[in-house]
Amino acid sequence: MQPTIAERLEHISTAIRNIRQFTTGHTRESFERDLAIRLAVERLLEVISEASRYIPSAAKSTEQHIDWRRLADLGNRLRHAYHETDAGLLWVMIENDLEPLDRFIERIAKESNY
Repeated sequence: MQPTIAERLEHISTAIRNIRQFTTGHTRESFERDLAIRLAVERLLEVISEASRYIPSAAKSTEQHIDWRRLADLGNRLRHAYHETDAGLLWVMIENDLEPLDRFIERIAKESNY
């Protein structure tokens, strides 16, 4: 059975929480060197990317600060061009994209009937 939208929102929230936990204390350079953490974060970003595809477009349109296309593309890149994964790009996403996404997920979970 496919997850509900509410479950997908929770998957995103949990993945963000785990990424924050795993990367606490890391710098971009130490993240790039820590293969285990980097691979865990890649998988969690893949989960976020996949789950975000099921958020209704009307809900996504209320959050202009999130680059939904880039988030979807990231999942494709991690799945299909895994050999070209750029740790620096992942770090930029961790630093810049997770917070707005987390706020959006919290807001939409409270406002909607998902």
